[in-house]
Amino acid sequence: MTQFERFSIDALSTAELASAESRASATPMMEQYIEIKANNPDSLLFYRMGDFYELFFEDAVEASRALGITLTRRGQHMGQDIPMCGVPIHAADDYLQKLISLGFRVAVCEQVEDPAEAKKRGSKSVVKRDVVRLVTPGTLTEEKLLSPSESNYLMAVARIRGSSEPQLALAWIDISTGVFRLAETDQGRLLADVLRIEPRELIVPDTMFHDADLKPVFDMLGKVAVPQPGVLFDSASAEGRITRYFSVGTLDGFGSFSRAELAAAAAAIAYVEKTQISERPPLGIPERESAASTLFIDPATRGNLELTRTLSGDREGTLLKAIDRTVTGGGARLLAERLMSPLTDPLRINRRLDSISFLLDEPLLCSDLRAALKHVPDMPRALSRLALDRGGPRDLGAILRGLGASRAVAAFLEKAMLPEELGEALADLKALPADLEAMLGGLLADELPLLKRDGGFLRDGADAELDEVRALRDQSRRVIAGLQLQYAEETGVRSLKIKHNNVLGYFIEVTVGNAGPMTDTPEGKARFIHRQTMANAMRFTTTELADLESRIANAADRALSIELAAFARMVEAVTGQAEAIKKGARAIASIDVAAGLACLAEEWGYHRPVVDGSRMFAIVGGRHPVVEQALRRQSEGPFIANDCDLSPAEGGEFGALWLLTGPNMGGKSTFLRQNALIAILAQMGSFVPAASAHIGVVDRLFSRVGASDDLARGRSTFMVEMVETAAILNQATDRSLVILDEIGRGTATFDGLSIAWAAVEHLHEGNRCRGLFATHFHELTVLSEKLARLSNATMRVKEWDGEVIFLHEVGPGAADRSYGIQVARLAGLPASVVARARDVLTMLEDSDRKNPASQLIDDLPLFQVAVRREEQRKSGSSAVEERLKAINPDDMTPREALEALYALKKQLSAN
Repeated sequence: MTQFERFSIDALSTAELASAESRASATPMMEQYIEIKANNPDSLLFYRMGDFYELFFEDAVEASRALGITLTRRGQHMGQDIPMCGVPIHAADDYLQKLISLGFRVAVCEQVEDPAEAKKRGSKSVVKRDVVRLVTPGTLTEEKLLSPSESNYLMAVARIRGSSEPQLALAWIDISTGVFRLAETDQGRLLADVLRIEPRELIVPDTMFHDADLKPVFDMLGKVAVPQPGVLFDSASAEGRITRYFSVGTLDGFGSFSRAELAAAAAAIAYVEKTQISERPPLGIPERESAASTLFIDPATRGNLELTRTLSGDREGTLLKAIDRTVTGGGARLLAERLMSPLTDPLRINRRLDSISFLLDEPLLCSDLRAALKHVPDMPRALSRLALDRGGPRDLGAILRGLGASRAVAAFLEKAMLPEELGEALADLKALPADLEAMLGGLLADELPLLKRDGGFLRDGADAELDEVRALRDQSRRVIAGLQLQYAEETGVRSLKIKHNNVLGYFIEVTVGNAGPMTDTPEGKARFIHRQTMANAMRFTTTELADLESRIANAADRALSIELAAFARMVEAVTGQAEAIKKGARAIASIDVAAGLACLAEEWGYHRPVVDGSRMFAIVGGRHPVVEQALRRQSEGPFIANDCDLSPAEGGEFGALWLLTGPNMGGKSTFLRQNALIAILAQMGSFVPAASAHIGVVDRLFSRVGASDDLARGRSTFMVEMVETAAILNQATDRSLVILDEIGRGTATFDGLSIAWAAVEHLHEGNRCRGLFATHFHELTVLSEKLARLSNATMRVKEWDGEVIFLHEVGPGAADRSYGIQVARLAGLPASVVARARDVLTMLEDSDRKNPASQLIDDLPLFQVAVRREEQRKSGSSAVEERLKAINPDDMTPREALEALYALKKQLSAN
């Protein structure tokens, strides 16, 4: 058994450590560790010892395994070796990043007392330590731990039980930027709303976490969902907690909130206070979102459409990756937010579209803006670190550079006639504090250290005293030499020297013969004070030299003290302007998104959609934004654009439903997805990959494309398909857009056909939504004769010399074949299997046979394989005969004749 394995078995658990027996047998330091660990049982404890964070017992075993670091030991406890591992302070962020990504939570325990103070209590006294912060996935602020292009949300869900249906609400906070939002939800849409926000951490009341009705939601979220004590979610004390945090007397000025929303908001704040201990991030006031204000996209649809993650979990190949042209971190986060939460209000959508149109019409301005935006750092995250006392000089530098770059962006916009959104952004940029920029610019050096404790971040001339002590610190030799010259001239002793040793410090030394000018002074007015007489020399000091020595010795500490005081003043000034800085940063982000989408539209030929309150859905020349870019990268030719018109018929009230048939590999799934993506792009406020588009606002988008299972919950592929189809049929409204592909394929043919048939009828008569329904059940096409809003469409193909050419074009009509056997041949199935499949298909399609399947049973496949082999053998023999007939022995050399004979023999044996 290895040492690591032994520790894995023997390491004491948190409960065992907390026992009285454990504490009684511990050393003073271990007793302190055990007490702190007992108060943080759910976190790995980073225990500060000198220049390392050490972990002990079970924490050490888990951390060493997770981080791949050496597991050692430190003494014994209760007769067992104490497992220990550690990470250096300067590299702690790297280790924290890995631990957090693996789902761990970390309690950071620092020394909160000067070791000199501890020694006053006795030589064996332990320095006081305490947890200063809990590091969890949803409460990160460090630059290394955060992705610049992704928000880092902590979310809380609260439930209020009443006489009717329980109220549910969500609150989500990004402490790295100060975003704070609330929304009501319900049990049916809880998972969809959580996935729309994509929190890194979701806190749930422990009773709710174990609720059988909601357990599937939390199981789906995995480690993201974390149970917490119910007291955090107490609605009775919620308003008081929120008002105390924001230092206000009432929430009336913030808006009107439900009890569930207040409980969720208070829980989120309580968790922030719990994890940040004594620090307070600069949160914005809670903003309420209405559920009806955003396009509802259910979890299955988000996964199928691969908006921000592919089905394999990658960013490459997603819609977000395809459209992102932002150049700032804040812009990238805002773009992702808009993509995940498209709007349903045509006025707000068109405000965003106006900004893109304006910048497309002003290409030089757009180019200048993007160039200026590249110099804007992430001000909100720098601000948050400073407010939480985790910031450094470079965060102050980021604020300074951000203010300057924002001023440059504003200068480009000032002379233009701006649309509403850009005009509001300009107003916020002009409101940024110029005096703060001037203050920071006058104090901060050009090159800034990472940590404030390193000093050197104030520029020369910023503080007269600092300049003096820096001179003493950095130029002490030159200062001493100057004083030596002064004393030599004053006494006339040219050999006078100022020297230094560890006993006397600085002293003046002259030979005994030259000591007269330094001793022959009137009584009581001695300038030179005698310190020591040597055999050949005498040593003196002066009040001036003693004072200088003291100042030199303390110069470094004094210089750092002056800089830290200036740092505190700068942080206070910055946090005092937090709201203005955050507004300016949001303005920068919105400009960046508009400019990026304008760049995208210019690059790929996107056009502005018409978005209104109608039920129109008319796409001309629509393209799939992700596939189109992939084809160009792979040099596989242009994307084939297609039209889609699901608009109501003239005089009709409801939109149309298309029944799409056609071959596999013909492009049905791509066509389905591209229309859903065009709707999302339009309602997020982007131009779309189409020649033109008129979209009446969609309230709910459903996409059931592709096959998947859920074996962990006992669901087959077909069961998952039916569950998702049920959700669509139960929730879609007459303003929804529904995309369905191959419903019913996972069961018996007639069962599947029956389900697909009934689903089409329900979509038409019950939901009355706009929709695309792709199927291989060609029998469904007859429904177009019965259902007025149903139209048949097909993916066109061309047959040439027995080959099938997929045109990837959509046209009216119905397909009579699926060309599955041709696709199977392209996939590489053995020729004998393909040929047999053709025979079976012919027999099954023969209408003259009453029961073709019964004959197929008698027509043994093995016999058929043998027959085909014999046919192939005969075909091969005929080929040899033909080749033999073509040979003229008179024209061949002996060697050529021999090679031909070998070739014929090889061909014959192969057959």
